[in-house]
Amino acid sequence: MGRSLARRLAARGDDLVLWGRDTVELQASAADLAARAGRSEAYPVLALDLEHPEGFAGAVEVSLETLGGIDLVVITAASFGTQEELEADLERARRLLVVNFANTVALCEAVRPALLASRGTLCVFSSVAGDRGRKPVGLYGASKAGLSHYLESLDHRYHAEGLRVVCVKPGFVRTAMTEGLPAPPFAGEPDGVAKDVLRAIDKGQPVVYTPRMWGLVMFIIRHLPRFVMRRVGF
Repeated sequence: MGRSLARRLAARGDDLVLWGRDTVELQASAADLAARAGRSEAYPVLALDLEHPEGFAGAVEVSLETLGGIDLVVITAASFGTQEELEADLERARRLLVVNFANTVALCEAVRPALLASRGTLCVFSSVAGDRGRKPVGLYGASKAGLSHYLESLDHRYHAEGLRVVCVKPGFVRTAMTEGLPAPPFAGEPDGVAKDVLRAIDKGQPVVYTPRMWGLVMFIIRHLPRFVMRRVGF
């Protein structure tokens, strides 16, 4: 999803710095984006790993120097595991909760001053899994529920100062993360998600469900009585 969104940003002429933990893969993506955008040089890349928050400040500082300012930050990275996998491995569950919530929030806080200075936009991928406690995604969903709560609070606190916060809530999307999992109805593709997200960024839309049908699906799920949720398996 991040690659698809980066392609759309590059195609319209945005200057980019790519963050990620695998710099070899990042460099390949940067070269591909440059070729698609008709640039002679690849976009710059910086190593950043959500498991290592000590690197956040440096990445932000170098990005500011490289771009001369930051008016959009998009955070798509996350850790995933099935409920069964996480219940069987407490350390893996702990790492997922830290990466998806605590360290993602820390990265948002690290970029917040730069975005406030430019009256920019912070776009962060949460998940529909955080909208309601559900059997199959209890731990993963809890991490995303906390993240969505934080992003809404950030929007309330800094909207008047010019910060725009976009919380993306994808449903099931066919990516490497979901490979091997049974796809439910309304499963999306990365480029469709990128199109929805870019539209939300440009409009300053605070919450976007994508594919859009998931907005209706989650509206229904959020309003189901608890006794029904105890009986169903989704």
